[in-house]
Amino acid sequence: MAFLDRFRRRSRTRVSRPTGGLRTGSTTVRAADKVDIAHLDAWVAERRGVEGFVEPRTAVSEVTVLLVAHDGEWTRRRVPSAAWAHDFCNKHQVPSYDAAVVGIPQRMRDYNSRMKQQRREQGL
Repeated sequence: MAFLDRFRRRSRTRVSRPTGGLRTGSTTVRAADKVDIAHLDAWVAERRGVEGFVEPRTAVSEVTVLLVAHDGEWTRRRVPSAAWAHDFCNKHQVPSYDAAVVGIPQRMRDYNSRMKQQRREQGL
């Protein structure tokens, strides 16, 4: 290859991007779907003392909502937007916070520590 060959225009075949998610670099970020929404609805209905923490979009994931119950049990799912997440929490009478501002609650970290200790004790 000659030095100037690098700068010549070539007709390249275009590779189509996958649908259903956002493409960031070498990864494809999956968008929220109906399964995620159904999981959040069921999770809120089955637990008490739930709070919602809306997490902003990052390089590897879309906007997510982190739901934390009174005992620290938690779930995280992708959602269509931050506004949607706050509306979801309002609809279910769950207080919602911006996780980038307030962080995540200590009870969630305590719950994770308890679960890790239980797995160690069970030999898993």
